Amino acid sequence: MNKVALLGNPNTGKTSLFNALTGSYEYVGNWSGVTVEKKVGKLKDKQGTLIDLPGVYDLNPVSRDEGVVTNFLLTDEFHHMLNIVDSSQFERNMHLTLQLLEFGKPVLIGLNMVDVAKQRGIVIDVKRLSELLGVTVVPVVARSGKGCEELLATLKENDKNEKKPFIISYGVQMDEGIGEVIALLEKSNYKHPRWLALQFLSNNEVVEKEIKALPIYKELVAIRSRLEGKLDCTLEEHIYKTREAYIEKLKTNVMKHEKEGKIPFSEKIDRLITHKILGLPIFLAVMFFIFQVTFTWIGTPLSDMLDEFFGGQLTDWVTAGLTSVGASDFIQALVTEGIIAGVGAVLVFVPQIFALFFFISLLEDSGYMARIAVVMDRIMEFFGLNGKAFIPMIIGFGCNVPGIMAARTIEQEKERLLTVLVTPFMSCSARLPVYALFAGVFFPHSQATVVFSLYVAGIVLALLVTKIMSLTILKAEKSIFVIELPPYRVPQAKTLWLSTWEKGKGFVRKAGTFIFGGSVVIWLLNYAGPSGFGVDMGDSYLAMIGGFIAPLFAPLGFGTWQAAASLLTGFLAKEVVVSTMAIIYAVKEDVLGNVMGAHYTALSAYAFMFFILLYVPCLATVAVIKRETGSAKWTIFSVVYPLVVAYILTFIIYQVGSLLGF
Repeated sequence: MNKVALLGNPNTGKTSLFNALTGSYEYVGNWSGVTVEKKVGKLKDKQGTLIDLPGVYDLNPVSRDEGVVTNFLLTDEFHHMLNIVDSSQFERNMHLTLQLLEFGKPVLIGLNMVDVAKQRGIVIDVKRLSELLGVTVVPVVARSGKGCEELLATLKENDKNEKKPFIISYGVQMDEGIGEVIALLEKSNYKHPRWLALQFLSNNEVVEKEIKALPIYKELVAIRSRLEGKLDCTLEEHIYKTREAYIEKLKTNVMKHEKEGKIPFSEKIDRLITHKILGLPIFLAVMFFIFQVTFTWIGTPLSDMLDEFFGGQLTDWVTAGLTSVGASDFIQALVTEGIIAGVGAVLVFVPQIFALFFFISLLEDSGYMARIAVVMDRIMEFFGLNGKAFIPMIIGFGCNVPGIMAARTIEQEKERLLTVLVTPFMSCSARLPVYALFAGVFFPHSQATVVFSLYVAGIVLALLVTKIMSLTILKAEKSIFVIELPPYRVPQAKTLWLSTWEKGKGFVRKAGTFIFGGSVVIWLLNYAGPSGFGVDMGDSYLAMIGGFIAPLFAPLGFGTWQAAASLLTGFLAKEVVVSTMAIIYAVKEDVLGNVMGAHYTALSAYAFMFFILLYVPCLATVAVIKRETGSAKWTIFSVVYPLVVAYILTFIIYQVGSLLGF
């Protein structure tokens, strides 16, 4: 079966094209570095597989995600390359296209966003472009699927076409030097020697590492040094300028401006959205509106309906069914008080989770998320990072795991590590059920404000910790932030639904598997004790475990065994905190407030939520930190330091609040 590599610049619609050609859905967003690992899907015509690689501007990598692409070209077996090009950004996109053509594999170009280009008065002669590059070019609009069927059919036909070598002259002396490098590489049986030679001469670190062990390496370095000595610039600059000149000539031959394009709508609105003073208040206002809708207007009423179903009708139906088949009291209690109570306590917050994910998807697909990174760049520069680091943090609002993985797009190693270490401070969707439960009980008239304050607190603390670390243990050189701002787009209903479902289904799946199993174990620990089964919950094993560490939390306002036990189980997954409480208290929603009111005040409830925000990352997050850093030291640090920060700050909040009479 043929393997096709899908390559292109960031924000060219590459992942949207992947979805259109495979019929599957991958995470789509409007910022650089959404795809940080290759993803594979089967083509609709069943003729092969399509590999979605990270969006890159160049094959000479400066970040981990770009390194994925270069390593793939060097080591993986594939048959074709599908290069997606943004018609409205033709010149910049062509730099990658030329390098792919030089690689030597069959290339098919998908000329995307022809509709956007037309709005700007840009028309590209597709036939002429195809003739000059020697490859097939197909115009498409990936977001709507227009032209994708033709592209798929052309991809199949492209297999039969003979690939002609694509060669750019870099000057007489350079061409001679390139020929010498090619000859040496061919002796070592390397495929694609011309591309490899050009990347070596451009000081591509991945290629350098690949050929450094060869006996011919010293000869190759000598050729590179000799060639550079004959130029008034570096070899990398010379190669870039030569390609730039080729692209300029190409543009003259294939591109026409039918009319003077109007100032894009993006540029007009960006003057306000990314304003150095107004940009941040606008972002905060947007986020507050989202929380208001999620917790006050839509999410909470729907959650109340679900809670009534799980705690009332479903429990009654299941109890009646189990009684009719003669199930024992133990089984009935396990199912109703353990499984339904534990899993149901999490599932009741599905409307709020999906509402939040819908709005995040809306911001992504509209193009606003990339603007947030620009707005935050000015702030983050002061704290030791740049705006690019805010992108993983935004992703962390959904789940900290992909947020940490997205830090691979950050070029500077210490900045990348800083981002990995502070991203867990972002309030992920798993914390949301905890916030919703406590805010609903103790702050019924200001739920949105309370939850919003926790999200903002997470961002502020992440920045403060970053500042401290960047001045002490992780001093890093300042880096420049460059990001491509995509045009604003009207999100498509199908894309919004798929994006929301893709983000939210993991929450539902976890409730049906991990939380299901956890609820059973927690209920058994709460059901059994040293004296046997069916004990009072205060005499259970769970109470013993929680009671052992409960005194540590007394200065924070929640020194009960119930709170301590919930925090322990929360290390596995933050949603389990709610499941644990539902099993421990074993009451319906209408009396839950009274029961929790005996153990918490409004102040201690807020302190508990604040502690949940900051204390140790969940098990999955810790695992991905270990994988991304490759260091046991930093992994242990990522668990210990948030716990210390959480304890100190929660102590201050509760003690100061108590002194003030809250």
